[in-house]
Amino acid sequence: MNISSAVVKTRPEHLDAVKSALLGSGLCEIHFSDEKGRIVITIEGDDDADEATKLKKIADLPDVASADFAYTYRDEAGA
Repeated sequence: MNISSAVVKTRPEHLDAVKSALLGSGLCEIHFSDEKGRIVITIEGDDDADEATKLKKIADLPDVASADFAYTYRDEAGA
């Protein structure tokens, strides 16, 4: 299992709509946001490709300016 954090950026006027879309997507959890339009999320996936696919879907949500991985943890104990 992989767990990654990412930073999603949007314009401040779209912050609430993007946060709602993220929550409704089922792709991630939100941990922090600020008035500048930055949102810190975590994504869980079976492997790197699964997480990358989820991040791409997040980046394609309406009013998302960017979505970039910040940190990735991979549990290889079960591998």
